[in-house]
Amino acid sequence: MLVLTRRLNEAIQIGEEIEITVLAIQGDQVKLGINAPKHVEIHRKEVYLAIQKENNEASLASKTFLQELNKQLQHLKGRKQE
Repeated sequence: MLVLTRRLNEAIQIGEEIEITVLAIQGDQVKLGINAPKHVEIHRKEVYLAIQKENNEASLASKTFLQELNKQLQHLKGRKQE
């Protein structure tokens, strides 16, 4: 992990397209401004983790649903052959 020290109104450049600026410091909170292209997703870490969890749960639910649907289709296919 790279650790940098910045003061109020100082910035960090990430690549050519992303700039992070310290906008305010109040007690134990730091307000950051982020300039980045619209295609770059930016989330607070807890929001990002929640999105990942929901996506994983949705993919598992889809897999279960598809397995159940496949069983039903196989059952119907078997009945047609009788």
